[in-house]
Amino acid sequence: MTEAVCGGVVQARELYEHRSQRARELSRQGRRIIGYFCCYTPVEVITALNLMPYRIQGGAGKSIKHADQYLETIMCPYVRSCFDLAMNGDYDFLSGAVIPHSCDAMHRVYDIWKYYLKPPYSRCITVPHMTHEASFEYFRKEIEDFQASLEKFAGRRAGHEDLAGAISLHNRNRALLRELYELRKADPPPVSGTEIVQLLVAGMTVPVEEYNRLVEDVIFEVRGRKPPSEPKPRIMIVGNEIDDVALVRLAEDSGASVVMDDTCTGTRAFWKDVDTSKPSLAALADRYLGGITCPCTYRPGTASQRFEYLVDYARGWDVRGVLVYSIRYCDTYQLDAPEIKEFLESEGIRVLYLEDDYVVPPVGQWKTRIEAFLETLEP
Repeated sequence: MTEAVCGGVVQARELYEHRSQRARELSRQGRRIIGYFCCYTPVEVITALNLMPYRIQGGAGKSIKHADQYLETIMCPYVRSCFDLAMNGDYDFLSGAVIPHSCDAMHRVYDIWKYYLKPPYSRCITVPHMTHEASFEYFRKEIEDFQASLEKFAGRRAGHEDLAGAISLHNRNRALLRELYELRKADPPPVSGTEIVQLLVAGMTVPVEEYNRLVEDVIFEVRGRKPPSEPKPRIMIVGNEIDDVALVRLAEDSGASVVMDDTCTGTRAFWKDVDTSKPSLAALADRYLGGITCPCTYRPGTASQRFEYLVDYARGWDVRGVLVYSIRYCDTYQLDAPEIKEFLESEGIRVLYLEDDYVVPPVGQWKTRIEAFLETLEP
């Protein structure tokens, strides 16, 4: 293969390892970078105004130096880690911060972020925790107000064509990522879960146009690979934000193939498109509120109705076992985890529950438990 063909995976790894480098470069060139939390943020609105969305990430494995002076130590360690990095100056290239009220920890950090860091632009987007008809209308109005506030900051309007163009770019990104995930159905898969995490994290730190080209390069490279000959137990990871490769790499080093996920930084962020046949703001509200299966938004129904899509993933990607992953003090996931585990096991899918401190991942404990779990699975 040529150097160009070989470059996608390597470039993704380099962006992952130096994840603010490209954003800092663009900031020095005059591009305004808007940091955001959570896959509920409608990034199309940011892109439509020629601002660059940058997903704020924590420092998994890094000790917290400043945040504990401002945030309770019994709240989400991922949120505390993000704020700690910001207090340390790691996010000084951001021109703004958008933080959805998807949970109490997010709402808490929004107030403190705005007060102490004083970004030029800040916005809290209220996400309904129910999915009634009125919830979608409320969220459409919330996105409309978000757009108006961001237009005021940017000093320009986002017209219909601007928003439609941004939606098209991000839908293209989602389609490319789904195409890459389809390649993981092969046994053995031609791309590792570790490489996927590096790509996903890298993509959140660059403009969507560059991310699309990067995914295209990775797909081209992966299609030309000769996959390993030895099949391994195929597993899926379900749970919180994963912006570090430690867990996925450990699972793969222990003898598994991580072939699918349902995480905040994985399929949850890109599996559903924005419907371009509808008015843009209504379509965005439908896609983000109706198309993201996060436990912070309650969807009435039985366990089968709520979690059947996980079984569809498991069957489609021939998954033999599931790691249910939760960051400590995350009430939403820790409340859902027992029901998810019980439902998947009732469908004949083995499950291992893992809790993460995020700041100090319990890698040694994970290794012992994952190795024992894999022994119960068949390749």
